[in-house]
Amino acid sequence: MPSTAFFHDERCLWHGTSGLFSLFLPVGRWVQPPAGAGLADSPESKRRILSLLQVSELRDVLHFTSAPMATEADLLRVHPASYLENFKAMSDANGGELGIVAPFGPGSYEIAKQAAGLALHAVDDVLTGKYRNAYALCRPGGHHCLPDTPMGFCLLANVAIAVEAAIANHGLKRVAVLDWDVHHGNGTQHIFYERDDVLVISLHQEGCFPPGYSGAEDRGAGRGLGYNLNIPLLPGSGHEAYLYAMERLVLPALERFAPELIVVSSGLDANGADPLARMLAHAGTFRAMTEQVMALAERHCQGRVALVHEGGYAEAVVPFCGAAIMEALSGQSSGIEDPTMHMFEAWQPNARQVAFQRQLIDELAGA
Repeated sequence: MPSTAFFHDERCLWHGTSGLFSLFLPVGRWVQPPAGAGLADSPESKRRILSLLQVSELRDVLHFTSAPMATEADLLRVHPASYLENFKAMSDANGGELGIVAPFGPGSYEIAKQAAGLALHAVDDVLTGKYRNAYALCRPGGHHCLPDTPMGFCLLANVAIAVEAAIANHGLKRVAVLDWDVHHGNGTQHIFYERDDVLVISLHQEGCFPPGYSGAEDRGAGRGLGYNLNIPLLPGSGHEAYLYAMERLVLPALERFAPELIVVSSGLDANGADPLARMLAHAGTFRAMTEQVMALAERHCQGRVALVHEGGYAEAVVPFCGAAIMEALSGQSSGIEDPTMHMFEAWQPNARQVAFQRQLIDELAGA
């Protein structure tokens, strides 16, 4: 049986964002420059996923690997040449800002191409059977990036680039993208909004980012009508809400679509300590959702699942969520004892809150 792959590259951790922002606020006027790294999107939470896996029992189970950068032809399936030219020119000239909360430093164009390459090759190697399944530790992330505008720490649309390559190179007719990052995947939605060959599902905190966005009414347009599903969850939603939303909405939608491939935009910022969200998921939540997706993939697409990293900014917590996913993908124990579980389990919503969130999910299911 082919192994589970973990794609990563040291260059992705060298993407620079500091100096222009404090957490996520532009420096200037009343916002003082930060003493530390600046933007919440630092490399540390991603680096610590890799580090934790390499000191765990999974170090001899997972296949750790890198991949070539995405090519210009790969990028041009999603992004216009004018955007790529502007991005590269500014990257070569010491960096700057082209969009909305998406600053970058010198060399970030090539680093973003590397991140897109990790996503693309993780998907490709799963499709060819080289690996049973795969996780791509991408930085910068991609799910907020529009074709011509970077946004929310995202500079290239990694998942969309990987999906378009899979369709072009393998002739796929039905690809499902499940985005469980706590923020709405507005870039991925925009790119596939009028397509019926790509089902896009987003589980996200209502109103978080983009600010004020819910999206429950946005179902696609033209040929894509009915192929876009947004599931906004109330702030404070925890483990039970995520699993109930999976049961009532996500898994039935995937069953109806019968995908040939499932790609997960795997943001880990729904954890209970993330500084840019207010949800109460924990490592067990991500493990359970991964197992559910894998079980469905076994029925519909020969188990072909690839996960692509997006957000997650609580550097001490994110690694445990990532390790739980890798346990599920590999079917092996990591031997890791998660010190956050007792705290997050104690913080879960009460029965009344759970019932109210269930009611909202049921209303979405009946819409």
